[in-house]
Amino acid sequence: MTKPFILGLTGSIGMGKSAVAAMFRGLGVAVFDADAAVHELQGPGGACVAPIERAFPGTTGPQGVDRQKLGAAVFGNSAALKVLEQIVHPEVAELRRTFLAENSAAPLIVFDIPLLYEKTGQHGLDAVVVVSAPAALQRTRVLARPGMTPEKFAQILALQVPDAEKRARADYVIDTGVSLAETRHAVQQLVHTITAPQN
Repeated sequence: MTKPFILGLTGSIGMGKSAVAAMFRGLGVAVFDADAAVHELQGPGGACVAPIERAFPGTTGPQGVDRQKLGAAVFGNSAALKVLEQIVHPEVAELRRTFLAENSAAPLIVFDIPLLYEKTGQHGLDAVVVVSAPAALQRTRVLARPGMTPEKFAQILALQVPDAEKRARADYVIDTGVSLAETRHAVQQLVHTITAPQN
């Protein structure tokens, strides 16, 4: 029994990673969304809600974790962030193990990990694909988001590994600075490359 090829999917803010993840799903590829897993764990009845409330009193409510209050509690505080990560990361890892077990017969599965190079590293991945676009397009996309300011965008970028470095370290790069059809074709080609029987 061959194990699935595990492809890490990442990219800086505004690069179109979510759109590319949807394209993989559209091709029938199982995608594990790390952000969605965290939302689930911190949502109503989520496994992380009680431990987060114990560590950061007043940051949760009936709807689960209040992300703004929690963000304020850990922003700029590396010790608090470490505590939060020690609560969340093991739970995400558990969900990922379950996902792997459920999709163990698939030829390819994708782990959508926004902060792959910043936080988790490439441990357990067979290859990494980085989603990229020209910086001007990235800026336009991000500043179009509700509540986003140039200052906030600059802060986020400062915390992320530069796009050029991500591209240099990646096994594959998907360009979203082209038409959707071209991007979709690139995703199809990548799936074919990885899943085609090796002669």
